[in-house]
Amino acid sequence: MEIALVLSVVSSIGLLLLLILKLKIQPFIALLISSMVAGLIAGMPPQAIITSIQTGMGSTLGFVATVVGLGALFGAILESSGGAESLASFLVKKFGVKNAPAAMVITGFIIAIPVFFDVAFVILAPIVYSLQLKTKKSLLLFALPLLAGLAITHSFIPPTPGPVAVAEILKAPLGWVISFGFVAGVPTAMVAGIWFSKVKAGQIHVNIPDYMDLPEAKSDSLPSFVSILSIITIPILLIVTSAIVNTFYKEAGIDHFVAIINLIGHPFTALILANMLAWYFLGIRRNTSKDELLKVTGKSLAPAGIIILLTGAGGVFKQILIDTGAGKFLAESMVSMGIPVLLFAFISASVVRILQGSATVAMITGAGLTSSLVETSMGDIERALLVIAIASGASILSHVNDSGFWLVNRYLGLTEKQTFQTWTLLTTLIATCGFITVVILSFLLS
Repeated sequence: MEIALVLSVVSSIGLLLLLILKLKIQPFIALLISSMVAGLIAGMPPQAIITSIQTGMGSTLGFVATVVGLGALFGAILESSGGAESLASFLVKKFGVKNAPAAMVITGFIIAIPVFFDVAFVILAPIVYSLQLKTKKSLLLFALPLLAGLAITHSFIPPTPGPVAVAEILKAPLGWVISFGFVAGVPTAMVAGIWFSKVKAGQIHVNIPDYMDLPEAKSDSLPSFVSILSIITIPILLIVTSAIVNTFYKEAGIDHFVAIINLIGHPFTALILANMLAWYFLGIRRNTSKDELLKVTGKSLAPAGIIILLTGAGGVFKQILIDTGAGKFLAESMVSMGIPVLLFAFISASVVRILQGSATVAMITGAGLTSSLVETSMGDIERALLVIAIASGASILSHVNDSGFWLVNRYLGLTEKQTFQTWTLLTTLIATCGFITVVILSFLLS
């Protein structure tokens, strides 16, 4: 029986990688097939496998689909209004050209909360180019800090899809995930974004690629910095406040005040409020037609749909591990071997990331495996730290099987070797610093 359980886990992960890497099967289908195979090898009856698929998909998507969908709508309005450019321009102006790398880190850190990583980088690339033309310094001095800020937030801080999905699979409150994401993200940004960019800019001089012919960043009638920062910050503060209040009132019982805070600070309510604020202040008030707003937000749901389905399939994989008993066996084995759960979470996500490239797939697979180790007695803070550990592992060593590698390669005009020396090392630094911070937090809070 034990051999069958081990074989089911190993075979399903191997099959997942084969389907994605060799046969180029969509990860959504690959995860479902791998889950079914895991169930069959473990000896589950066929009907029980179907039931597990329905349970895993439904229980995961009930929360994730709503949060990811609302986040995508919010990001689309921010993107179309020129909000990202407004934020970047304001910070560069305030920090000055000399401290522009710090301004770009902060820009990436904030903008990636509502806007997808690749979209945000493409939008802000003209500002990076403008700084390079102005200073004649290496493009890396401004691009790497921006990329670091975007990558850190994309992996660590909800409502970006990856950490939302992992949090739901591990049943970690988003408020604590956001809080620890910021705590881990700040030192990581300082090391990977500012220090590393200065080192690499001194070693490799890169000018704007000759083949890049991007439109200039918008300069007329951009929304104000205060309005952009407020609209992004409000839902984050509401969610965090709810988590903190909930933690301290957990033993005292829920009174009317706490119930109201829980409603307003629930990710659903907070993100609906953010969408309404963005719709009015970044759309209607700036004379954007309702039809145009509807068109912009409608388009944003297409990429969100892919992520939602992928997350649901990750929930299926987790459910199969639970229902076969493979998860429990894995957990007991890890405990007997003395492997800390944080380390297992980091390594499992790292391995999948390195082998198949996608950070999202790595997060979801890592979360599915780690969910087996989450004890019912484990508190909200411990679960939230696990989310960041998985997110750190899923950020590591971006290379040729990751679309982000080629996006950076093209937009910065780097050779493959230079992309390894810059972007690949940057993602590895992010992963390492993030995980070290999580371990330190775990010791301090245990």
